Amino acid sequence: MESVARHLIWFLPMLWLGMVLAISFLEAPLKFRAPGITVPLGLGIGRLVFRALNIVESVLAALLVVAFLVLGPSGASWVWLGIAVTILAVQILVVRPPLSRRSDRVLAGEDMPRSHAHLWYVGLEVVKVVVLVGLAIVVSP
Repeated sequence: MESVARHLIWFLPMLWLGMVLAISFLEAPLKFRAPGITVPLGLGIGRLVFRALNIVESVLAALLVVAFLVLGPSGASWVWLGIAVTILAVQILVVRPPLSRRSDRVLAGEDMPRSHAHLWYVGLEVVKVVVLVGLAIVVSP
């Protein structure tokens, strides 16, 4: 069990990082450039993709916590993991609900200006990328 946990505490942050980079910084902006993609269609796709991403991120965070509990790494490692988990929680519990309400209104046909909550989500994604890199560095073998 301990050897598996040792591999997971380095692998899981890198997997999490790759998913965030691929979805948040590659798929999300490119989707709106595809021919025939309207704002409502892009929002509908984005809601599905980000809901799935957040679920997978939550599972990865939980697996990391379990692996940390098994290994008892340094306090600095716990700080990096705590920051990553906190950012994810803020995104899911604080930022996503207003984004969902806004996208509901847009999907219902309402014309709305760009959302500041979207900028918060993106800003938190940038910080999360830095934190996941930091986490992988402090736990690297």
